[in-house]
Amino acid sequence: MPTLPPASDIAAQLANNVEWFCRRYLSNGYRSGRYWCVGDVYNTEGGSLYVRLTGPASGKGRRGKWQDAATGEHGDLLDVIRLQRGEDWRDALAEAWAFLSLPEPPAPERREALPPARDTTESARRMLRYGRPLAGTPAEAYLRSRGIEHAASFAALRFHPRCLYRPSRKHPGPDTWHPALLATVTDLDGSVTAVGRTWLAPDGRGKAELPKPRRVLGNLLGHGVRFPGTVSDVMVAGEGVESVLSVHRLMPSIPHVAALSAGHLGALILPGGLRQLYIARDADEAGERGAWTLRQRAEAQGILVSDLVPREDDFNRDLCHLGPRDLALHLAPQLDPNDAVAHLLFDEGGEAAAA
Repeated sequence: MPTLPPASDIAAQLANNVEWFCRRYLSNGYRSGRYWCVGDVYNTEGGSLYVRLTGPASGKGRRGKWQDAATGEHGDLLDVIRLQRGEDWRDALAEAWAFLSLPEPPAPERREALPPARDTTESARRMLRYGRPLAGTPAEAYLRSRGIEHAASFAALRFHPRCLYRPSRKHPGPDTWHPALLATVTDLDGSVTAVGRTWLAPDGRGKAELPKPRRVLGNLLGHGVRFPGTVSDVMVAGEGVESVLSVHRLMPSIPHVAALSAGHLGALILPGGLRQLYIARDADEAGERGAWTLRQRAEAQGILVSDLVPREDDFNRDLCHLGPRDLALHLAPQLDPNDAVAHLLFDEGGEAAAA
């Protein structure tokens, strides 16, 4: 084999050809703004792994850097080839050099300039300033239809009467406006980092008929939508707002946080002083992966961790189908007995569950 340049030089050259690289090695993905999105490093369909298409050649935010929100893995483009080829470094270097030696294919039709990298946190904060309380709005009706009307007064939730929905390249179409439930994403200090948007039907009895009626604007990684509780050493973490609020309805004295996706659940930054973490995961493969990643990180900090597993797909479906009493019965054996006695509401009157 001929002598090849150092691995760092090859990785830098791959980054200089990042979109060409993605179209070859991550071809089941798609471009979304300044990122290439795909399911994982092995080119599975999906969107939890994202590759930066723009940015500086080195340092923070550099182009060619990737992260898988579902597993917490990250690396450069040379790592993609290495993992795809069974972690054989010698083979990966040879493959990368062979790729770089090929003539670059012609640009695809309608190739547009990528938008410059920008921080959308301030855009998220500005959107929240347009929000209003939920009382009497389609957002309150939506929560009621999901059995979680107790959350209508929570500060983390707001209503936007006419929220812009922009179609994606994958699902083209005209811009439209719909009522939306806004969920405030904050860091541990309470600073707003992002906003989750759920576009709703006009009467609030369901989500709007859109290809993707949920989106996040801003910086979500590590942060979440936080719901109040009075204890400081126990926390429940989960994925979607509705699922987390379904558990919160039965354990309102415990703080809850919604990470808004399975991948971001695994990346959630945990507060200090936790004794017990309950992970209210969804019953699917992505939920298992996100819970496993968060568990490893929490246990490394000395935190006791227990999974809460729904009977059906997620806890909101359980609440709607089982009702609060039977959902409490389902949760009770999954909790520490002391936490079940102290915090789990057994009936609508607020009585704690027996161990």
